[in-house]
Amino acid sequence: MNSQQDSNPYPVPELPRIPERTFRITDYGSAGGELLCTAAIQDTLDACAAAGGGKVIIPPGIWRTGPLTLHSRTNLYAERGALVCFEPDFTLYPLLFSHYEGNAGWRCQAPLDGENLSDVAITGEGIFDGSGEAWRPVKRFKMTELQWQSLIASGGVVDEQNQMWWPSGEALKGEAYYRRLLEEGQTAMEAYLPARAYLRPALLSLRNCKRVLLEGATFQNSPAWCLHPMGCEQVTVRHIQVRNPWYSQNGDGLDLESCTHALVEHCRFDVGDDAICLKSGKDEEGRRAGMPCRYITIRHCTVYHGHGGVVIGSEMSGGVHAVRVSDCLFIGTDIGLRFKSARGRGGVVEDIRMENIRMTGIIHEAVSFHMFYAGVEGSEGYDEQSFPVTEETPQFRNITLRNITCHGAATALLVNGLPEMPLAGLTVENFSAISKQGMVLRYASNLKLDGIRLRTEEAEPVKMHKCSRVELIRSGELMIAESSG
Repeated sequence: MNSQQDSNPYPVPELPRIPERTFRITDYGSAGGELLCTAAIQDTLDACAAAGGGKVIIPPGIWRTGPLTLHSRTNLYAERGALVCFEPDFTLYPLLFSHYEGNAGWRCQAPLDGENLSDVAITGEGIFDGSGEAWRPVKRFKMTELQWQSLIASGGVVDEQNQMWWPSGEALKGEAYYRRLLEEGQTAMEAYLPARAYLRPALLSLRNCKRVLLEGATFQNSPAWCLHPMGCEQVTVRHIQVRNPWYSQNGDGLDLESCTHALVEHCRFDVGDDAICLKSGKDEEGRRAGMPCRYITIRHCTVYHGHGGVVIGSEMSGGVHAVRVSDCLFIGTDIGLRFKSARGRGGVVEDIRMENIRMTGIIHEAVSFHMFYAGVEGSEGYDEQSFPVTEETPQFRNITLRNITCHGAATALLVNGLPEMPLAGLTVENFSAISKQGMVLRYASNLKLDGIRLRTEEAEPVKMHKCSRVELIRSGELMIAESSG
């Protein structure tokens, strides 16, 4: 494996090895319509596994179900016209020890759930709907006043500040209760049951699985993150659609966490948070686990709404290595290519190459490196104070961006490196952008800019602060500034 090659240097992940047998959920009692068919679908999955594996077919229809436990050597195949709706009844979702936002802990079982599996697939052209509206809180600033009043009238409760709507009082109180248990070091599952409505699951959670395939289906309306393979090897995600409301809290599309050898191609995302995100655990727990996300290929994907098109971080404490992103289109995302971290994370992000990326209508930055991430959008700022370099200091280095085009953004390129650990070894080649601001570069070293074309509203297209060893190639063509004044 040669990570220095320009085009797709990693082997294509192995596909699941699944027998040709077929099992139909209708043969095990599923009738669809108004009846809850959890037992029948689960019985079909169990029977398929007991026989040595095969394809479990969900035919056209509306199928109401609770969470499903997946098995090895099994392909859950939803035919076109099949809508699988996961019932928003919290009592159906037992608590499992899982992972969320970079930390291990108790969460409600994911509607599609599997752990320590080999050869597992979800395919077909059907739709899996997580009924996320029954789980997610909603922030007031994300809605119009009419939408906010309509939401309140639908039920649920509002916090004391009148800024956050929750689907239930149990969910509202669950946050403080959950954090208190963590502070007390409580580990018993039973202690967390009163917070079940707060412990929102991902729509799909696969942990420590090998040879995974997601193909063709639509995954939508998740309670929290939509698709979350964690610690998986040989992952293929292709020709899927991921849809979450734009205001959905923690409504990520695909979070590859500590995965090795993954291919994401020909997918579409329209979500409420980051679209395609690479992670590897958070802070001390992530560093201790030491499970990097590595050998990742992302290509030919389209992102509509999302906080970021392709994102690395902010939970990257185990490291992110050897990533190739190419031939993607971002339309109206908050940020296009997004790198984010913070002091305390630690971890190393390196050997990243992103090329042939087209963007339009980007709200904040076309490309953002932000080491002061605090959980809100845009360029939150930075500080001048330098801290000692320790294992808690995140490092981003040896990153190449090539053939990037953006028509419309607030800022073309933002670098907010740490004073004690500047962004190192960033190469930007053939970058063309129309934006209000051009490049804002703070605390970067060994920075190479080659073939940069900017049209900005500000007269000063490049602003640098505390940058060292900056190489400007073809400087005569570097910037074209068009002042709006």
